[in-house]
Amino acid sequence: MSLNLGPMFEPFSYKSLNLRNRVVMAPMTRNFSPGNVPGEDVATYYRRRAEGGVGLLVTEGTTINHPASNGYPNVPAFHGEEALAGWKRVVEEVHAAGGQIIPQLWHVGAVRKEGIEPDPSVPGYSPSGLYAPGKESGKAMTQQDIDDVVQAFADAARDAKAIGFDGIELHGAHGYLIDQFFWEGTNQRQDGYGGSMANRQRFALEIIRAVREAVGEDFALVLRFSQWKMQDYDAKLANTPEELEQFLLPLSEAGVDIFHASQRRFWEPEFEGSNLNLAGWTKKLTGKPAISVGSVGLAEDFVSGTFMSQQEAVAQSGIDDLVARMQAEEFDMIAVGRALLQDPEWLTKVREGREADIEPFAKKSLTTLV
Repeated sequence: MSLNLGPMFEPFSYKSLNLRNRVVMAPMTRNFSPGNVPGEDVATYYRRRAEGGVGLLVTEGTTINHPASNGYPNVPAFHGEEALAGWKRVVEEVHAAGGQIIPQLWHVGAVRKEGIEPDPSVPGYSPSGLYAPGKESGKAMTQQDIDDVVQAFADAARDAKAIGFDGIELHGAHGYLIDQFFWEGTNQRQDGYGGSMANRQRFALEIIRAVREAVGEDFALVLRFSQWKMQDYDAKLANTPEELEQFLLPLSEAGVDIFHASQRRFWEPEFEGSNLNLAGWTKKLTGKPAISVGSVGLAEDFVSGTFMSQQEAVAQSGIDDLVARMQAEEFDMIAVGRALLQDPEWLTKVREGREADIEPFAKKSLTTLV
């Protein structure tokens, strides 16, 4: 018997987004773009997920036009004639299949190591030369570096609109560059970009305002953020709802339309005394639409590596709980990652009660999760 997934399949509209349902494909780096150019196989990959019924696809992280933005091999760029032509093909394929798509614009910051393409001599850039608390890596950014990166984000957003994307997402999560400015553990600057939370937000606020100016008021701007970092799963930007409000409101006022609140398990409460998850608190505090994400439909535990059947996976990752939260309007959309990576028809099969037909997850299909 199929589950009552009604709230997941309601349409959603906001500015340039007019979605057939509220299921989002989460961004996942795949390392399948040799020369940093997305080819026909990349277009086919995204089209298949759109054909599987997903309302909104967020691309894998795609790098802006800054020499230190990339941190991994075979990651697609979002600059240059050839790469943008490849992304235009992706957009056309997704639209032809009835979906909508936004690129995730990305700078990895101190995660980059020398030796990585496109120029192996370029080190990682970061707020104060730290990869993690007490761990030095790369180059502390000058004011000119900051200005260059802000402009590169704005240029990428402008290009996204020009080639037909339906909005953009800024990657401000998981310990990459924007998040390295947010996180006190990696931002030890002594100028106006460091110190207080307000100062540590300044870099992101400049990017958001520059992007908004580049694309206009009606083009949807999504910000992905997280408490956890790849450098520290237990890291926190905000320990209380009051601190989270202090963090979110300036970003909202600067021009963020939708917050993509990344947590490792969507069903876990963010703060004691409330069952709201991170996306739920984000919507409550800002009044803006929120996307939740975290281990939806996985057949393998995120940490332990324990496998389960697909039926168990659907139950274990709280599909009933998810539907109840969406029915209660705790958040507006749900992003699904590895479950859609493993099976482009995952959503259709879950909707039709065919969990046993879902393709099993193969680790070899994915090098890096983002």
